[in-house]
Amino acid sequence: MKDKIFGVLQRVGRSFMLPIALLPVAGLLLGIGSSFTNETMLAAYGLNSVIHPGTLIYTILDVMSQTGSAVFNNLALLFAMGVAIGMARKEKEVAALSGAVAYIIMNTAIQAMINAAGGVEAMPANSTTTMLGITTLQMGVFGGIVVGLGVAALHNRFYKIELPQVLAFFGGTRFVPIISSIVYLVVGIAMFYIWPVVQNGIAALGALVLASGYAGTFIYGLLERALIPFGLHHVFYMPFWQTAVGGTAIIDGVTVTGAQNIFFAELASKSTTVFSVSATRFMAGKFPFMMFGLPGAALAMYQCAKPEKKKAAGGLLLSAALTAFLTGITEPLEFTFIFVALPMYAVHCVLAGLSFMLMHILNVGVGMTFSGGLIDLVLFGAMQGNAKTHWIWVVVVGAVYFVLYYLIFRFMISKFNYKTPGRDDAEEVKLYTRADVNARSAASGSTAPAGDDPVSALIVEGLGGADNLSDVDCCATRLRCTVKDVALVKQDVLKASGASGVICKGDGVQVVYGPKVAVIKAKLEDYLENAPKTPAATATPAPAAPAAKDTVLSACLNGTVVPLAEVKDEAFASGALGDGIAIEPTDGELVAPADGEISSTFETHHAVGMTTVDGAELLMHIGIDTVKLGGKHFTYLVNEGDKVKKGQPLIRFELEAIKAEGYPVTTPLIVCNTDDYAAVVAKASGTVKQGDALLELKH
Repeated sequence: MKDKIFGVLQRVGRSFMLPIALLPVAGLLLGIGSSFTNETMLAAYGLNSVIHPGTLIYTILDVMSQTGSAVFNNLALLFAMGVAIGMARKEKEVAALSGAVAYIIMNTAIQAMINAAGGVEAMPANSTTTMLGITTLQMGVFGGIVVGLGVAALHNRFYKIELPQVLAFFGGTRFVPIISSIVYLVVGIAMFYIWPVVQNGIAALGALVLASGYAGTFIYGLLERALIPFGLHHVFYMPFWQTAVGGTAIIDGVTVTGAQNIFFAELASKSTTVFSVSATRFMAGKFPFMMFGLPGAALAMYQCAKPEKKKAAGGLLLSAALTAFLTGITEPLEFTFIFVALPMYAVHCVLAGLSFMLMHILNVGVGMTFSGGLIDLVLFGAMQGNAKTHWIWVVVVGAVYFVLYYLIFRFMISKFNYKTPGRDDAEEVKLYTRADVNARSAASGSTAPAGDDPVSALIVEGLGGADNLSDVDCCATRLRCTVKDVALVKQDVLKASGASGVICKGDGVQVVYGPKVAVIKAKLEDYLENAPKTPAATATPAPAAPAAKDTVLSACLNGTVVPLAEVKDEAFASGALGDGIAIEPTDGELVAPADGEISSTFETHHAVGMTTVDGAELLMHIGIDTVKLGGKHFTYLVNEGDKVKKGQPLIRFELEAIKAEGYPVTTPLIVCNTDDYAAVVAKASGTVKQGDALLELKH
C-alpha cells in the first residue's frame, strides 16, 4: 500500500512541473517590468527622466510586467491543464483541452450558485475572486489541481471508449471533454458547498504555521530537503507557495493567498515599500545553501579526491556547483553524495533548515520563481533594493555557509572515507559526462533501427525493456517512470546512460539526469513510439531462414587479449552493453577488424563504432573513462560514413601519455547486436597482432 501511495504521489509531483516550468520566464518578465516601472526604484537610481509614463521604454516594461502577471494570475488554469497532461497516460493533448474546459465549466457553475445565493455581497469576506472574468470562490491552484487530477482519471478511463454505432462519432478521445464537462458541472455545484469548509480549514492551518514562528520555518526547510531523494518535495512545498497554508494578504484591495502569490502580487504593486517576510520565509532560505553552501561542499569533495582523479572529479563538481549557484538546481550536486554518504545528506538537510530560519530571523524578503540561484537573487533581491528585501544578508550568511559546508564535508569525507567522486578505485561513484553517455550508449546492444537515439536505447534497456514501461514522464531534474516489474531495472545501465542517481520505490523509478531531463524524456518518447516491438512467441515455427555465414573479426590492436569479464568497468564487464573481448595495447594504433562502414564517431575521439559488411555492429572503446580526456591524445583518421577495409587505421592515440594521466588503456571490442548471434567465441588468447583472428560470431 505504501509503495502504491508513493507511486501516485510521484506522478502527482511530476505533473506539477509543466506549469511550474513557466514561472521563471513569467517571473523574469514581471521582475524586470515591475522593477523599472516602480517610481520608488526609478527615483532611487535617478532614472525618472529617462523612464516614465509616455516613453517607449516605459510602455515596453509595463507590457512585460502585465504579461508576467497574467501567468501568475491564471496559474490555476495552467495547473488544470498541466496536471491533466502529466497524469494522462496517452493522448495528452486531449487531456489538456478537457482540463481547460472542465475548469471553465466548474467555475461558471460556482458563479451561478453564488448569484443564486444573493451574489458576492452575501458571501463571506475575501472568499471570492475573479478568474477569466468569472466570479468564483478563492480556491487558488487547488481548484486547478482538483480539475487536473479528476480530468486525468476520466481521461485514462474513457479515452478508448466505444459507443453504440449511432453515437460512435462521440466515442474515443472525443468523449473525454464531454464527460469532463458533465462531471465538473456537478463538481462546481458541490464545491460551492464544500469549499468554504475546506477554505476555513486551510486558513486555520495557515494561522497555525504562521504562529509556529522560527521553529516552524526550520522544520519546513528541513523537510523540504529531506523529501528530495523521494521526489516528493514538489507535493510538500506547493501548498505553502500557492494556498492559504502559506499565508493570506490583501494587496491593492485584492485578497491573495499563498507565499509565492503574495510575493509576486507585492512585486507587481507600485505601493509596495517592503516585501512580506511572512511569505518569503518559505523561499528565501534556499539562497544561502544553494548558491554558497553546496559549492563549498563541491570544493571539499574535489580536495578529498585522489590526486590522479582530481582533474576528472573537478570537471564534474565544477559543472554541478555552477548549476547550483546560477539556477538553484542542486540535484546534480546532491546526488553525487546522497547515495554514498547519507549522513552527509542528513547534515545538509539540517543546515538547509537553519538557512530558512536565519533568513526569517534576518527579515530577508527575497522571493523566487522556481529555485534559489543567482538569477532570482538579482531579479527579486538586488534589483528591488536592500531596503525592501534585505538581500545583502543572503551574501553574508552565504559566505559563512560556504566555509561551514566546506569544513564539515571535508571532515566527514576524510573521517569516514566516503566514496565521493574521485575516491573510489572502481570509479563507480560518479556522474557521467555527455560524451561518455554517447560512447557507452552506442554499445547498448539494442536492435533498434539505425539512427535511433542511442541514449534512449540504453535507458529503455536499463528500465527493463519497452514492454516493462507503463508510464514515462519527468520533473525538473528526474525521469520519472512507472514499470511493471521493478526487478528488471538495471541501475548500472541507467547510470551508464548519464544518470547521477536511480531511486526505485514500488513500481516507480526515478532516474536523475539534471536540467537536461526534459530533452531526454522527449527523445525517449520518440524512441518508444518508433522502436520495433518484440514479437510475441508463437507455437507455429517460423519458416527456415537461409544459413547465415559466420563472421570472423581480426584484432584491432597489437597487444594482449583480456577477457571482457576482467575489464575494470562494470558496464563492459557485465556484458550489459554486449558481448566481446578486450585488448591491452602495446602501441597507439587502432585498425578496422573487418570490412565495413564507420557508423558513429565521438567528439572526444576515444571510441569509434562501425558496421561490418556482414551486419555486425561494433564499438571499439580505447581505455576506461578516457572520455574525460576531452579528445586529448586521440586523433581520428576516418569520418562517420566512411567505407573502410580490414586493417585500415581508424584512430591513433598516445599510449604512454594516456597512462601518465592515470587512465587504464584496456580497449574493449563490443558486438553491440550480440542478440543477432548464437554465440560470440574468442579465437585468440595471449599476445595478438593486428589482423590475427580474434572473435568469431556464430549464427
